[in-house]
Amino acid sequence: MQQTLSIVKPDGVQKNIIGEVITRFERAGLKIAALRMVKLGIEEAGRFYIVHKERPFYGELTAFISEGPIVVMVIEGKDAIKRVRDIMGATNPKEARPGTIRADFATNIERNIVHGSDSPESAAYEIPFFFSAPDIMKNS
Repeated sequence: MQQTLSIVKPDGVQKNIIGEVITRFERAGLKIAALRMVKLGIEEAGRFYIVHKERPFYGELTAFISEGPIVVMVIEGKDAIKRVRDIMGATNPKEARPGTIRADFATNIERNIVHGSDSPESAAYEIPFFFSAPDIMKNS
């Protein structure tokens, strides 16, 4: 079983689609192993997105993720990272397949509803950013 982190970003929380996002993961047979709502400060957002620090969109990204509450979750299942990313759709909603979260709900490439770890290495950094080991239930 693989674990990954997913986030319903401030635009998804504001659109009141937290349950819809979770439902899509669960319908695909994935399990929610941990879940919480938090609000990141700008400094925490900067630490979370540190891998993008040198990119031109870093400031906008950290400002956006810290503008309101987010829902963070650990998702577990076989090939969870790939499956979560497939369910989310392409980062740019204009390129996302119909029926994906981003195709259905995202406004643009910046306000794209959800985040998901893109590799085992990023999941290994991102999950403990929000959850300690006792917070995560084993569903297997």
